[in-house]
Amino acid sequence: MKIGVVGVPGGWSSEKLADMVYEMTGYRLLIDMSKTAFNLSDLSCWYENIDLLKLDALIVKKIGARYSPDLLDRLEMLRFMANQGLPIFSQPENMMRVIDRLSCTVTMQLAGIPMPETTITEDMDLALETVKAYERAVFKPLYSSKARGMMLIDSSSDPRGEIEEFKADNPIMYIQKQIDHNGRDLGIAFLGGKYLTTYARCANGDSWNTTIRSGGGYAAYEPGPDILQLAHRAQSLFNLDFTCVDVAETDNGPMVFEVSAFGGFKGIHAASGMDAARLYVEYVLKQLNKVKD
Repeated sequence: MKIGVVGVPGGWSSEKLADMVYEMTGYRLLIDMSKTAFNLSDLSCWYENIDLLKLDALIVKKIGARYSPDLLDRLEMLRFMANQGLPIFSQPENMMRVIDRLSCTVTMQLAGIPMPETTITEDMDLALETVKAYERAVFKPLYSSKARGMMLIDSSSDPRGEIEEFKADNPIMYIQKQIDHNGRDLGIAFLGGKYLTTYARCANGDSWNTTIRSGGGYAAYEPGPDILQLAHRAQSLFNLDFTCVDVAETDNGPMVFEVSAFGGFKGIHAASGMDAARLYVEYVLKQLNKVKD
């Protein structure tokens, strides 16, 4: 089968997934969406002289190196291809619902998924009141990953100046109360809606967040049934083929930060040695074979 991988050339997870597709099918194509051409006149989509609609399937590992609204437009291109009959893992319409942090949050809130206290506003004065009420608040861009662009603002500092700095790049302010998670949060992975494994992201003590970019590290972890049940509920709202649910353990019980369409491979491998790329390709081949049968 000719299965293309949508990802970031040079990215660890993208390259690993493309390598695994090659190992299992003999075909390797890693697609940089910024270099594709979408031709509406003849209903084709091209990458390096390859008509992507002639492939047997696409696996989306990452739609771009950085989260931004531009990714939604790339997903629209994939949505068109899916509508033309090309199997895509995960479905573009489902990924759209998690890339925008606000869309993901609203979906989970409507389903009653516990999350940290959150306020969304465009108003400076209301944002300032929120910081005072939360005492310590994390301001998050609507499109970001690995804590890029996030700011921790303390009510005891100069919150107005910091809020103005954040708002300059983020007109809609997504504000979340900082919660005590004891320097650790969890990435709970699912494949085809079934639980795969869990890894912990552990802060190094010098940063308020646990991301690897901030010096954090991965560790193996066995969550309790309450955490697994919550993560399963959260991921089931989005129907993604592969996903990781970010969960924090707090004194008030587990809370979900977000559901991701792209994360997990490196954390899974570092924490448990599990080869998520191999498992994902096996899953995709099984799904494609079901259709043929």
